[in-house]
Amino acid sequence: MVAVTESMGNWGIIGHEWAVRLLAGSVARGRLSHAYLLLGPPRVGKTALALALARAVNCTGEAPPCGACRSCGLITRGTHPDVRVIEGGEARAIHIDQVREVQRQVALSPVEARRRVIILTDLQGATPEAANCLLKTLEEPPAHVMLILTATQQGRLLPTIVSRCQVLSLRPPAWQDLATGLQERWGVPPELAERLARLAAGRVGWAVQAARDPSLLEERQALLERIQAVMSADTLGRLALARDLTAQGDEGLSALLDFWQDWWRDMLFWRVGRQDLVTNIDQEAALETVVRPYDVPQLVAGLRALGEARRRLISNANPRLTLEVLFLTLERPVHGNG
Repeated sequence: MVAVTESMGNWGIIGHEWAVRLLAGSVARGRLSHAYLLLGPPRVGKTALALALARAVNCTGEAPPCGACRSCGLITRGTHPDVRVIEGGEARAIHIDQVREVQRQVALSPVEARRRVIILTDLQGATPEAANCLLKTLEEPPAHVMLILTATQQGRLLPTIVSRCQVLSLRPPAWQDLATGLQERWGVPPELAERLARLAAGRVGWAVQAARDPSLLEERQALLERIQAVMSADTLGRLALARDLTAQGDEGLSALLDFWQDWWRDMLFWRVGRQDLVTNIDQEAALETVVRPYDVPQLVAGLRALGEARRRLISNANPRLTLEVLFLTLERPVHGNG
């Protein structure tokens, strides 16, 4: 697939035109903040926008980010000496030693860039010690440094961190915009672009990765089979599945619960006659069958239970106990024909 050059006005970003316009204006006027906080759901495009901003700030071409100069190329390949990405997340929290290393780096002048850029992703999962240590850097940042933080939830960050950043809240793009972006930027055929855009539910990163790697669709099918196994099992079977699934690790559980919420939401949409809102459009026949025994209160209660389980995992609750409670809470259907 052939990517469009970043000299285009959207910086090669799909679905966040307003944010690109705001940041491009700041770059053009030379009025950049020392710290940005990009908020939004998982895989909505926060890190992609952060890297695009890093390219725009340090681009040596005529229309930053040009995507063709040495600086843009190094940042894209992850080898620029002055741009560093520190990946966080629920399963690999940013810890204090990483932040102390950031403090050592920001004290140094850039090797070849205009600004040294440090990107810290999924900061909501950082340890309290790391968050407090980062606060010291945000309070007195050197002029040659830009910090770009990403997080899924503002409420899980220290208010003092948020107050020292310019906050941009990114929302999932409409599936039509995502489909267009996949075609124009990544050369995805129209039919596949529409399918991936609908399945992505606003997760730009997932859609792009799925366009490159068909195995993601296979993983999605495996998640659906796990859900069906749980819902068809009896009490002892559900407890055994909770044990087995816990052994897969936190990231596997997070992926399962995220997909499960999407699936259960689709069941609710189907039950109330809003098929136009369904995300899993390739599973319409399965949805029509599986939703029949459920009434609306059961589906609403299930969606709440899944959301609570996801929140408990984020809060570092015991994964196996969390799954056991969820599996025993989700009702098996009791109606014969809906």
